[in-house]
Amino acid sequence: MSYEQAASANAQHSLSLEGRSKMSISGVEDVSGFDENTVILTTSQGELCIRGDSLHIDRIDLDAGQVLINGLVHELKYDEAAPARSIWSRLFG
Repeated sequence: MSYEQAASANAQHSLSLEGRSKMSISGVEDVSGFDENTVILTTSQGELCIRGDSLHIDRIDLDAGQVLINGLVHELKYDEAAPARSIWSRLFG
């Protein structure tokens, strides 16, 4: 296991939302994409999709895994990557 993998495996993920308008997120590994209606983050707990209005990233520090987002938040959704399945489990279910 590389140093980066070990660090991300131990990264604590937390999310704090104040009044649906100010969000602080830790355990962030990457920003996959963003615009004023959607922010997509890769976290230590899976991919996090944030939807809302007038969203903007106030601060980003990927070395520390910290992101601050402001704007009106409508939805938070986590997606986890499907585990890889062996050929046998795909054939025999």
